[in-house]
Amino acid sequence: MKLKNLKTILATSMLVVFGLALMSSISLQKPWDVPAKFKAMKNSSKADAAAGKELWNKNCASCHGKTGIGDGPKSRTLETSPANFTKAPFQAQTDGEIFYKTKFGRGEMPKYEGKIGDDEIWQLVNFMRGFKK
Repeated sequence: MKLKNLKTILATSMLVVFGLALMSSISLQKPWDVPAKFKAMKNSSKADAAAGKELWNKNCASCHGKTGIGDGPKSRTLETSPANFTKAPFQAQTDGEIFYKTKFGRGEMPKYEGKIGDDEIWQLVNFMRGFKK
């Protein structure tokens, strides 16, 4: 009887430890609220794939990866996983939402306001749209 109780306690403890480890690896961030005025913003830039790619490689690829799946070399050092831009939830956002998140950042996502201009942010938005699968 004591051996059965010991096995039950050990199994329960292992499940708790595994569960805590799993929870710590999952991002528990709140949804990213974007003001309505930004959600409704229209993209003011013409698609310029070369300019967008250059900006991407300089500012974004280190975390989000070359193909936008969130596997850049810096991604392993972050507490939150970088977004995967090939997935439907990302692609379902308006251009204005993506613009807002890129411009103002949050947490480990740096803000680019004052670092790159609005036209360049729109070029990045256009480039990110190309990550659709």
